[in-house]
Amino acid sequence: MSAIEGVSFPGSSTSATARAVLADALRKADPVGARAVDQETGWRREYLAHFRRAVEAGVGDAAAAHSIAESGLESLHRQLRFEDVPLGEAIGVSSLQQVFHTTTASGTQDPETELTLPYRGERLRGRQVEQQLHDWHDRGVITQSCVDAATTVLEHPEWLRLDGDVVVVLGAGAEMGPYRALQRWGAQVVAVDLPHADVQGRIHEVAQSGAGTVHVPSRIVTDADADIGADLVRELPAVAHWLESFSGRLVLGNYCYADGGQHVRVSAAADALAAHLLDRRPDTALAYLATPTDVFAVPKDEVDRSELAYSKGRAGRTVRSTVRMASRGRLLQRNYPPGADPGLCDALVPQQGPNYALAKRVQRWRATAARQAGATVSMNVAPSTRTRSVLKNRALAAAYAGAHRFGVEVFDPATSNTLMAALLVHDLRADVAPQPEPWQDEAFAAAHGGLWTAAYHPRSALGLAAVLGVGSLRG
Repeated sequence: MSAIEGVSFPGSSTSATARAVLADALRKADPVGARAVDQETGWRREYLAHFRRAVEAGVGDAAAAHSIAESGLESLHRQLRFEDVPLGEAIGVSSLQQVFHTTTASGTQDPETELTLPYRGERLRGRQVEQQLHDWHDRGVITQSCVDAATTVLEHPEWLRLDGDVVVVLGAGAEMGPYRALQRWGAQVVAVDLPHADVQGRIHEVAQSGAGTVHVPSRIVTDADADIGADLVRELPAVAHWLESFSGRLVLGNYCYADGGQHVRVSAAADALAAHLLDRRPDTALAYLATPTDVFAVPKDEVDRSELAYSKGRAGRTVRSTVRMASRGRLLQRNYPPGADPGLCDALVPQQGPNYALAKRVQRWRATAARQAGATVSMNVAPSTRTRSVLKNRALAAAYAGAHRFGVEVFDPATSNTLMAALLVHDLRADVAPQPEPWQDEAFAAAHGGLWTAAYHPRSALGLAAVLGVGSLRG
């Protein structure tokens, strides 16, 4: 398996590919923006503005938003390769290097029959969950539509098992995925993650201690660390053919994460798998978690809350002016221009890099394109969360530790993944019609953690949050 590169970039520069894909995405809808991307000479420093423009160009123009999504996906599938063919052709023409069979494990517990929420060392139930949802909304941490969606699931506990659905969790070992919650609720899950003994050990442990049924890909011939698991990047065609063997509606959820260019590779592989399944099995549903550290068009209600926070913030005008002057205007900028409707919250974080931005944007593009084609899609903005992958970056860990001083709540993984799993259940069962514009679908049921309602532009407060958070980390 190690001799097969699988999904790969056309050249040695991942940045060149990301720039080409973004330029192609904009070319029809925003030729000027596309030209700016083509001519950018400082991509790794300046990519933030171009990814912002790729959202801004579609706000107020649904046709432009759809064009950006479809053109970006087409470019990605044309430019990236699988072995010696374009990624978009890989599943149909590549010879299978591996064939999977299925190993199934069933949980030993009774399924949970109510939605409970772990939060700060407690497990909230019933009225407590409702109160916590409203508290988050009152503090500007989640949207009203998020409250409504989670409350609806609370009122319909029979939805939790997702009877009739087979939820394919790509990246089942990830901290932010729904795998653990779905197992507590008794759902049927296909758990796909790397064939590493430690990863597969965690997946098996959750399966045994849960109440659902878990299917994992097993190897007939292998040179991997374990005889179960699959490397989506290198074994994409085999995974695709194996998934076609399951009966029931497939729900394909991408919860994979990797560092650098590998994140683009795995996101592209998952997208090729999504396109294939939608073509072969049109009833397939898709599921994603959108990162809050991206650019989103924000409804007026959230903008108004931000404006109120700005006018009544802890930092008075004198302090704010002093900080701005000392920083030459870089710090404590207001989040939105007055009266913005919708506002544009630009929370891209330079430390995460252009590969992370592209990998997550590909997921948003697929959600937009699939909805337009009539597919069921669950894509909800998840709150900033203290995952291992984030906390290993010392600057981000410090910023998270100080974020509460700017009205942002950073969630623990158990709280995040349970809340987001509940929103997935809602999206699969509540039959909510698509919004008139793609940005409105992206803003629906968002648990943004407070970034959308914060007084200050996220990047203009990030450095201060990190400085204030250093002491907490040392403590």
